Amino acid sequence: MNRRTPTPKSNVKDPTSSVKRLGELVNPHAAGIDIGGTFHVVAVPAGAGGDGEDVRTFGAFTADLLELSGWLHRCGVTTVAMESTGVYWIPLYDLLEEQGFEVLLVDARQIKRSPARKTDVLDCQLLQYLHSLGMLGGAFRPNEAVCALRSFSRQRDMLITTKSEHIQRIQKAMTQMNIKLQHVISETMGKTGEAIIRAIVGGERDPQRLAALRDRRCQESLDTIAKALQGTWREEHLFALRQALELYDFHQRLIVECDEAIERHLRCFPVDGLADAPPAPRTRHRRRNEMSFDLHDHLIRMTGVDLTRIEGIGTLTALTVVSEIGVDMERWPTDKQFSSWLAVCPGAATSGGRVLSSATKPGANRAANALRIAAQSLSRSDSALGHFLRRKAGGHLGMPGAITATAHKLAQRVYAMLKHGTEYVVQGQQDYERAHREQQLRTLQRRAKQLGHDLVPLVPQVEVP
Repeated sequence: MNRRTPTPKSNVKDPTSSVKRLGELVNPHAAGIDIGGTFHVVAVPAGAGGDGEDVRTFGAFTADLLELSGWLHRCGVTTVAMESTGVYWIPLYDLLEEQGFEVLLVDARQIKRSPARKTDVLDCQLLQYLHSLGMLGGAFRPNEAVCALRSFSRQRDMLITTKSEHIQRIQKAMTQMNIKLQHVISETMGKTGEAIIRAIVGGERDPQRLAALRDRRCQESLDTIAKALQGTWREEHLFALRQALELYDFHQRLIVECDEAIERHLRCFPVDGLADAPPAPRTRHRRRNEMSFDLHDHLIRMTGVDLTRIEGIGTLTALTVVSEIGVDMERWPTDKQFSSWLAVCPGAATSGGRVLSSATKPGANRAANALRIAAQSLSRSDSALGHFLRRKAGGHLGMPGAITATAHKLAQRVYAMLKHGTEYVVQGQQDYERAHREQQLRTLQRRAKQLGHDLVPLVPQVEVP
């Protein structure tokens, strides 16, 4: 009896062993790159590298990236897949696009369940294999002009966040001196608060003279403000207050410079709207952290529509959304796909015809966060969206779920305006209530018909005199 010789087992597990092999390759000239901070590991199709060198490691310097690009050209590679690791992928992504490669930015969650042990070599080989089969989906990345606008917008948001931290340090220094200014006025760095704080840093200590700097629109009385300005005036806390104010002024100047850069960049966009944009709706007060130029006019010329007509969406919210998604909506064929990408729609985890979970998938999309903030601002609005938010909040969703549901409605309206160039028609609360009542009536009629019954409207009884 002949005994079969056992096949020796390799210590290295093939990362593609548990992946179902398809017949024909979709991308036969595909490469996979594992991104790192100091080096990148690249895998090309078997035999393409020559001399059995199908996996190579390159440094992260610009000269190394150029060498990597040249090697991919010599290997006949036309498309590349890479993971979105931190911000390390950005220089290589831009360079490969300039060199004529089709670059696919892959979410790490798509390959996190690799059957093999975790190594850089196996990761790039798995990326190359899955990309050659066409099993990877690329992340959305707008064109170069929108990417630059997005960088400017994110830089401005970072400066505003840092400026707000210095306002908190100003409040802390005053609290340590038992100055209760932030408890008697609505805004610490408003006209009244800023004038008083600058006078304190300038050496003024008399509460009555400080309270006299109160703006005429301030609703608090002079006596209350003067009483709140009686403090200990310790030197170490005054020093902290002075430095926090200087840092606040410094970041305020940086924000103005960032606004100027954004305005210059917006002028470079092609005009997609009217030559003469309609004026922005007038507001009673200038909103906090508003741009130092007419952003409304630039947004209409860029998009061709007025997104600020949508309830809850102001110019800064519109800028955030446009800088994240651009103006070309061909990437998303339907508004449902757009809402799914934003992660503002219910989930669809089903098995055996049963819904396992309808929770919204987690995400850190800045456009979605801006729409959620816009939805939250509608809690007291008389519009249809405001009534929708309150109705959902009073139901089983609660306020967090209602905000996401309202953000979903906002996303649909933004998509329709940017995709089709349609003007937004404001729907009032009464129209919404009437449409909602008709929808409920249709639902009840359908359910009654399924049970073999008919709905009969109640006839009001006439009182006999």
